[in-house]
Amino acid sequence: MRWTPGGQSGDIEDLRGQGGGRGFGGGGVGIGGFLVLLVLSLIFGRDLITPFLGGGGGSSAVSSAPDPRRDAQEKPVVEFVSFVIDDIQDTWTKLLPQQSDTPYRRAKLVLFRDGVRSACGSADAASGPFYCPGDEKVYIDLSFYEELRRRFRAPGDFAQAYVLAHEVGHHLQKVLGIETRVRQWQRGNPGAANQLSVRMELQADCMAGVWGSSASQRGLLETGDVEEGLNAAAAIGDDRIQRMSGRGIQPESFTHGSSAQRVEWFRRGLESGSLSACDTFAGGTR
Repeated sequence: MRWTPGGQSGDIEDLRGQGGGRGFGGGGVGIGGFLVLLVLSLIFGRDLITPFLGGGGGSSAVSSAPDPRRDAQEKPVVEFVSFVIDDIQDTWTKLLPQQSDTPYRRAKLVLFRDGVRSACGSADAASGPFYCPGDEKVYIDLSFYEELRRRFRAPGDFAQAYVLAHEVGHHLQKVLGIETRVRQWQRGNPGAANQLSVRMELQADCMAGVWGSSASQRGLLETGDVEEGLNAAAAIGDDRIQRMSGRGIQPESFTHGSSAQRVEWFRRGLESGSLSACDTFAGGTR
């Protein structure tokens, strides 16, 4: 991916190194712990991750001591996510009014290390990247990118960009009122909660693809970038994660969609460049 280093975005809140102690929940369980929670959620058909996040107010670090060496190592990644988050939000500032007659409002990207408190509650790095509609912020511990490369075998800078674009897709759902409506539907029909969650996630994948289409048109993508993004989408499908757990695949417990679904909807956004192609609630999700 072609990008220009240029310091830190004004949309970033950097909480790395703030706080103290040994970490959230006695030291944190890492991304591997998140996988365990996610697999158990899928197996038992219960959301075990949201209770893990708990409840709380504004964002603040809950763990980790200052680590200048790690800060220096992460500087190139911080500059990369700064470029990407600015490009994603600049794109939607232009596209959203054009395609939906709705003004875009910018989200914040919170960088944390080990643990963080958001308006959605407290989260360990094990939670992975997430969007909190309560404060309209995207949260990420940058160590997730190493986990994406190593555990999920989804390397590449565009794979990393896809992760951010997907989370901003959830912010778009909040701005457009989709997130509020879906939560109401889930409360009114708990039996359909997983299916509705899948449709939300696939729509965010498609929205990420719409940004990717714009990036491609503007010459930011290089040979192999699209494949990196599609590989990342496939790597985090529910069926693949269940298979990684060594247990049978249980489609009724999916909350994010299968690898094939995630690839399909990300591709739809990439190929169309239009929000109108991202209505996962209008028909089947394949």
